[in-house]
Parts: sequence; C-alpha cells; structure tokens
Amino acid sequence: MNPYFVLILLSVLVIFSYLFDMVSRRTRVPSVLLLLVLGSVLRYVSIYLNLPIYKFTTILPLLGTVGLILIVFEGALELKFEPSKAKLIRSTFVAALFLLCLTSVGIAGLFYYFLEAPFQRCLLNAIPFSVISSAIAIPSVTSLFTDKKEFIIYESSFSDILGIMLFNLILMNETIDASMIGEFGVQVLIVSVISLISCFGFLFIMGRMKHHVKFFLIISALILVYAVGKQFHLSTLIVVLAFGLFLENSELIAKRLSTLPLLGKVESIMIYPSLRTDLKGLHQLTAESAFLLRTFFFLVFGYSLEIGELMQSSVFFFGSLTLLVVYLLRWIYLAVIVKAHLWPELVISPRGLISVLLFLSIPKDKLVGDFMSGLLLFIILASGLLMTIGLIATGKLPTESGDE
Repeated sequence: MNPYFVLILLSVLVIFSYLFDMVSRRTRVPSVLLLLVLGSVLRYVSIYLNLPIYKFTTILPLLGTVGLILIVFEGALELKFEPSKAKLIRSTFVAALFLLCLTSVGIAGLFYYFLEAPFQRCLLNAIPFSVISSAIAIPSVTSLFTDKKEFIIYESSFSDILGIMLFNLILMNETIDASMIGEFGVQVLIVSVISLISCFGFLFIMGRMKHHVKFFLIISALILVYAVGKQFHLSTLIVVLAFGLFLENSELIAKRLSTLPLLGKVESIMIYPSLRTDLKGLHQLTAESAFLLRTFFFLVFGYSLEIGELMQSSVFFFGSLTLLVVYLLRWIYLAVIVKAHLWPELVISPRGLISVLLFLSIPKDKLVGDFMSGLLLFIILASGLLMTIGLIATGKLPTESGDE
C-alpha cells in the first residue's frame, strides 16, 4: 500500500477523532461510540470497494493494553487527595468490588441456568461483562461536577483493576476454594509492595534526570512494570493508578512522611523545584498519548466487528437479560444498600476496552457459546447508549451526589 495514502488516512482519522471529542462535549454522546461507528463504516466501505479486509487480531490487544494504562494514569493524575475525600475513595472501592462480584455471579448464573455449562466457566465468561470500562467512562464525564467526575474515575479504575485480578484468579484456578482466596491475598500484597517501590523509584528518577526527554522514559518504565507483572499474572494496573495518585499528591505525602521518626529529610529528597512543571508536562503528554491510543483502538475494534453477529436471537436474549442484571443490581446497591442519590452514576456503567481485552483472553475452549462475540458487541453498544441518555438528561436536570 502507498505509504503516503496510509499517512493521509491516519491523519484524517485522528482529525475525525478530535472532531468527535468536540461533538461529544456538546451533545454528551461518547466519542468512542462515534469511533466504533466510523470503524464499522470503514469496514463496509472496504467491502463495497472490494478492498482487502485486514485482520487486527494481534494489534488490537496491544493498542488496548497501552491505551488502558495511559487512560488510568491520566485519570489518576487529575485526582487531588484531601482528607475529606477518604470516604469517597472507600465508598468507590467498596462499590466497585461489591458490584463486580455480585454482577459477575448474577451473569454467570444466567449462563449456568440457560446453557448448563460448568459454573466456573460461566463465571470466567461473565467477568468481562461485569467490569466498568474506564476507557469510556473517564473521558465521558469531563463535563460533570467535580464530585461526580471523581466518583466515576475512582469507581471505573477500581473496577478495571479488580476485574483483571478476579479474571486472572478464575482463569488460573480449576476450582474455587479457600486456597484461591489465599492466593488472591498474596497477589494483593505483592502488587502493593511493587506499587510502593515503583512510586518512590519513579519520582526519584524524575527529580534527577537532566535529559530533555524524560516523560516517555517514565511512561515506558511504567508500561514495563505493568507488562512484567502481567507475565506473572499480577494485576499491576494498581501500580499505574497508585503512581498517578502518588505524583499528583506527592507534596502532601512527603509532608506527612517527614513528620515520622527518622524520615525528617524525606520531603527535601522527594520534592524538587520543577516538580509541578514536570507534572504538568507529564499530564499533557499522557493525555495526548491516551487520546491517540483510544482513537485507534476503537477504530480498529469497530473495523473488526461483524455487525451480522448482532442479528442472532441468542445475542438479543442474553444481552437483554445481562443488561437487566447489570443495572438492576447497580440500582439496588446505590438506591437501597447505600441509600445514595447518584444520578447519572446509575447509568454510567459502560462496557468497552477492558471488556474486550478480558474477552480476548478467554481460551476458545472455555467460551460458553458461539454467540459470545456478538453478545460483547451488544453489551458495549447498549451500555454506551444508556450512558449517553444519562449524560444528556444530566445536562438538563439539576443533580446532587452523595450519601444521605
């Protein structure tokens, strides 16, 4: 293919993505849905013009993984911790954990009842449909009030992290028993230690690097830690979230640590004169890189979709039941258990990038049906449309957030 034609095509697609972002801010329609539609249109234009249809089986998980890292990192860099937010962090973590487990079991129960497959296999297939996609949720809530935006960023990030951990746990264990719970605890401990070491190590490197190119080095090191951890089936996305939070709140952390015995000089070691300038530059680079990766992931995913898979009756049947389980359990948790008025948080529960990555990680012999890829597409589109309706409605109605 003509390299100049490829450059023209890629440039035009990035411009379209930028325009979609502008449209999204005005209409509240998530830009990723528009990218999916554009990718699908490109596929059918290629078919109409008798052009070759390319397979992106290898590149799609790569784009998705790097995009996920950058999106979570960008979101974490926007979260300024204050003592008053401790309750918010606890509540979003509990919400993400509770809803992930409850929704996974609920959807697995559907598969188990109707498909009569082993429950563990059903649970493995259910997890990708139970994880909130931070790649869609975080960019879509930029226009919401700060407390609502922070709730979504924390909840979706925790949901991604916990979803990956739960998925790996089920995938790597043949039986669900007490030893699996113990393994989960050990994994959390190991990742916590890695996060602690990485945070201080990366900040130390940032403060002492004199080379004019250092932000890409930091991001590359972060991706390296994530990838190495994944090779050992560790949920090192926690490292990404922790490092973003650590950087944004490094002055507060250093101040608190310096009050402890033997750590009086830690503030002068951690904090250097150009830290805030560096954080601004790192945040800008991360945001633009995440935008680029998100653009091409959803375009490629849309291009790879077989729309005909949506036409199966089993897709509509299981898709409708799955959505009913997702939003009914979310409503029960928010309205009944925690007694919170959290609109539009109720419908901001999209499935997307992380669902695709987890689904692609399921061995083919462990899928519970040949309609699962169509079901994935149905859930992504339907949850995205419901979120769009919620965001549009929020733009017209006064809202309040918080527990009673």
